[in-house]
Amino acid sequence: MKAVLITGTTSGIGKAFAEKFASVGNNVILVARNEQKLKEQQLFLQDHYNVTVKYIAYDLAKEDAVDLIANTLDEWNVYVDILINNAGFNECGLFVKTDIRKELDMINLHIRFTTQLTKSILLKMEEMGWGRILNVGSTGSFIPSPTDAVYSATKAYIMSFSNALRGEYSKTGIKITTLCPGATKTEFATKANLSNTLLFKMAVMKPEKLVDIAYPKLMKGKRLIIPGVYNKLLVMFSMMLPISITNRITVSMLKGHDKTKKYK
Repeated sequence: MKAVLITGTTSGIGKAFAEKFASVGNNVILVARNEQKLKEQQLFLQDHYNVTVKYIAYDLAKEDAVDLIANTLDEWNVYVDILINNAGFNECGLFVKTDIRKELDMINLHIRFTTQLTKSILLKMEEMGWGRILNVGSTGSFIPSPTDAVYSATKAYIMSFSNALRGEYSKTGIKITTLCPGATKTEFATKANLSNTLLFKMAVMKPEKLVDIAYPKLMKGKRLIIPGVYNKLLVMFSMMLPISITNRITVSMLKGHDKTKKYK
């Protein structure tokens, strides 16, 4: 029975991953900010799947978040076999209209926290000689996105970082995977005020379907997972087309957000 640590578990992709891993008999460690939701999720997973579920409630944007997680795991004497770096959010809009404080928090969470937690967990995985790490990127990992500049830049970092680690551990039992979903039906879009954009009106995938696609590929140790034909085509064309064209496409896909009114 493996131990799986998942960040950002109380909704969306993280919640779907938690249920998937519990349903196939893994013990799960839930990490998120909202303790009440974590308690409810813990009880649900334990009652339905007869596995051990622990949680850590903390603001992951805080600088000491990884130290707290590592110390808690040591106190529990728990080694993490599988890490799902999922926690994230978006601050979308024209760069001069977005909230720099939110963008700095996003950089902190997507880049600093993910990097630090991955290093902490990898050190333990090396002792065991086996592990799986999935870092959640985005189709935006491939596409510099006008009106979503900082978010896509952080996701580009996640993909580059993951690919580099993949090379470092290529001859070991530790595999690093990048998951690059497109529009997904979660609270993410609502919180970022993206629900009315064209991006979230076309080929929106349910998180449960996304996880059903990603899970077996993760366990096989695949390098990259782009779920869905539409998302695969989107990435393929973005790599073929010049930036001038992909920029215009991105702007049109994100129209409807209240901070992109310049382009209406």
